[in-house]
Amino acid sequence: QVQLVESGGGLVQAGESLRLSCEVARTIFIRNTMAWYRQGSEKSRELVARITFAGAPNYADSVKGRFTISRDNAKNTVDLQMNSLKPEDTAVYYCNSWPAPPSWGQGTQVIVSS
Repeated sequence: QVQLVESGGGLVQAGESLRLSCEVARTIFIRNTMAWYRQGSEKSRELVARITFAGAPNYADSVKGRFTISRDNAKNTVDLQMNSLKPEDTAVYYCNSWPAPPSWGQGTQVIVSS
């Protein structure tokens, strides 16, 4: 049973934008803080942004002012609007609850060329 489905990744040039979306199983989504994480090549997975059930966001310093996380509690979706992308944003992006449990989705690849 698929619990997390990320989409929206792609190949863009530096300075461009992408919007990621994640469909989440209701059992994971309900009442939980949701988050976007990323894992670059040969790097550990890191927290990018999280948002409480009430809609309060929090961002990693590296993306503050460029990325915006949002959620739709009726549709069980969480989105990540990424603007002014940089090559260092290149990674596989995952959504999950926060703190993250052991199970992850497939992720969506974002590649930012310079």
